[in-house]
Amino acid sequence: MLSALALAIAGIAAAGAAHGSAFELRENSVKAQGRAMAGSASAIGDASVVANNPAMMSTFDARTFQFDVTAIDLSFEFEGSGTAAAGSPLQQPLTGGDGGNAGDLTPVPAMSLIVPLSGDFEYLTLGAMVSVPFGLATEYDPDWMGRYHAVESDVRVIDLTLAASLELTERVSAGFGLIVQHSDVTLSNAIDFGSSLCANPATQPLCFQPDPVTGPYGPQKNDGFAEVSGTDTSIGWTIGLNMRPIDTLSLGYAYRSEVKHEVEGDADFTVPSEVAPILAATGQFVDTEGGATLVLPATHTFSATWQATDRLSLMGEARLTKWRSMEEVRIQFGNPLQPDSVENYNWHDSWFYSIGAEYALNDRWTLRGGVGRDESPVAFQHRTPRMPDEDRTWFAIGATWQATENWDITGAYTRIHIGDDPELDIVGGGARLTGAYDGGANLFGVSAQYRF
Repeated sequence: MLSALALAIAGIAAAGAAHGSAFELRENSVKAQGRAMAGSASAIGDASVVANNPAMMSTFDARTFQFDVTAIDLSFEFEGSGTAAAGSPLQQPLTGGDGGNAGDLTPVPAMSLIVPLSGDFEYLTLGAMVSVPFGLATEYDPDWMGRYHAVESDVRVIDLTLAASLELTERVSAGFGLIVQHSDVTLSNAIDFGSSLCANPATQPLCFQPDPVTGPYGPQKNDGFAEVSGTDTSIGWTIGLNMRPIDTLSLGYAYRSEVKHEVEGDADFTVPSEVAPILAATGQFVDTEGGATLVLPATHTFSATWQATDRLSLMGEARLTKWRSMEEVRIQFGNPLQPDSVENYNWHDSWFYSIGAEYALNDRWTLRGGVGRDESPVAFQHRTPRMPDEDRTWFAIGATWQATENWDITGAYTRIHIGDDPELDIVGGGARLTGAYDGGANLFGVSAQYRF
């Protein structure tokens, strides 16, 4: 049966399926995006370090405001087949198409402000940033063959980071940040009430009245619908360290804590009139409230930037995301007649690696590029239409134009390629869905930075 908040949690996973490991979004800096995120925690001149490594704020000598936006054009298409009432005498092919392109064009904005203090506090720098660390949106055709697993996933996780950086010596700085994180989830999927009635011994005789072909009950004959929403606001923290052992080398480390959400939401059910009297007797599938605990993962980022020549800088980065926090999600419903539901994830920790470079053509123009490799934390047996994740490769280019002494404009393009088409074989809601996904993403970013 449908587990409302479990689907809400799983829907978060649907969001990032083609651009960050699982549902992580790293697109909070267009400059870093142009290097495939290499140097995001060690490169000088990018105000997104408020969230990526607050210790780097000490390298700013002027108040700086930066606005970034990345448009993620996600393409995500399924090809396969399935069966309703899987494993039963009434088993039959799933009706509907492949779902169309489940991706969409979604903007991901970020804003950051850095304020170096003066006088007695000249060793201290403050910063604030709004960013989107998790989420996106996917939507399948409402009548596709996998409708019992997923139709729409609309997820937004927004961070407000308030940070401070302390210059310990001329070559070492440390930073700390407080994260206020808000999550907002809306999901939907169909429910095969016909198969559910046929699987229940108490109502199974209805499937044969007058016969399975012409009768009003049976697999795929009484589809209902569920729309789920849930929100929560919680607190996390981040710390960072920056060391510059020589003038041409910057080393960065940043840690971002887990954020534990106690998600509370509502489940709205649409029940066909043919089965409503039967389901009413059970007391289930009525609009209700529910709650679940979701722990978003901690991350460790290791970053380096080397100014090889007056014009050329080389960057490298490794990031560990502690996806082991996504072991299971247990949902408890406000309706006492609706049993708890458990979604098992058993994800493993994953690494992201990237290298990049910047080249200053002249005083006005800087070019950059990079490549990255992003590991998936999701094993084959845990893939779903909401999370058909697989390893992917980043290819990125970008440029910055120094428009005036105070303004610069940056653009970037990134292509994210999935190496192997993610295969899927899942049973749930009485239906089995098998097939493979063909997908990828194009990222178009633009940012403006103003120093004052």
